[in-house]
Amino acid sequence: MLSSDVPSPVVSVQPVVLVAPDRGVDLRVRVAAPVGGSGLPIVVFSHGFGSSLHGYGPLVDFWAAHGFVVIQPTHLDSRTVGLPQDDPRRPQLWRTRVGDMRLVLDRLDLLEAAVPGLGGRLDRSRVAAAGHSFGGQTAGVLLGLRVLDPLTGHAEDLSDSRIKAGVLLATAGRGGDDLTPFAAENLPWLKGPDFAHMTAPALVVAGDHDESPLSVRGPEWLADPYHLSPGPKSLLTLFGAEHSLGGIAGYEVRETTDENPERVALIQRVTLAYLRHALGIDNTDWAEARNGTPMGRIESK
Repeated sequence: MLSSDVPSPVVSVQPVVLVAPDRGVDLRVRVAAPVGGSGLPIVVFSHGFGSSLHGYGPLVDFWAAHGFVVIQPTHLDSRTVGLPQDDPRRPQLWRTRVGDMRLVLDRLDLLEAAVPGLGGRLDRSRVAAAGHSFGGQTAGVLLGLRVLDPLTGHAEDLSDSRIKAGVLLATAGRGGDDLTPFAAENLPWLKGPDFAHMTAPALVVAGDHDESPLSVRGPEWLADPYHLSPGPKSLLTLFGAEHSLGGIAGYEVRETTDENPERVALIQRVTLAYLRHALGIDNTDWAEARNGTPMGRIESK
């Protein structure tokens, strides 16, 4: 494992194609890793609705430069896939996303071999799932969040014991009457989330100016994954942040409405410190981060 203080040059390979016949189209993946170090922990990152393996450079590059192998699948809802609006797979997008993350973990040997010099350097006992927006729900399911399947009416346990911790960024909260009519009609996987079984450690990151068009409750809705799940959990509330949290989705992403490099830098530092803490690597930076910052507040349970 590399020191968290000294960034390393990063190598990335994209796309690595994982054959997935049941999915309808093969899974395209990006792998980013530091050029040095061994015993490297793994983060599997789930993008927001419409994004792809090309997004989230401000987080992915930072984590990789500080000792993590970061793997980014491109889900079926990505604009790069071009899934038709009437495609029968759409109601199950939430489930295929979880399958994508599992497939990544199933094919770690192939992904490791695709990056020159990465062989034998992964620590498969230290794996985290992270995601932004829709990707936060995807990561949450792997941690124990249960989604009411819009087709079957049942909420299954799709958690994965290989995932030891998570980072959920701007992630949807409670369903039911908390949803706007648009969300209830078009995003049926938001109707009945059950956070009671999301027992794995996680850091929830929410902006206190994130006025989601999916909920009638305002910014507090994005803190539900913290408040409605059992511990151990931590919540980073970012003052003045909207859904893009200052610009984590990319260096030049047009959806960023609250561009703030200082806020992004804070998220980089806090998420790195949390991942190192939650995966049992080092607690020093996390203890320091919990002392607080003028740009946000951290609480834990």
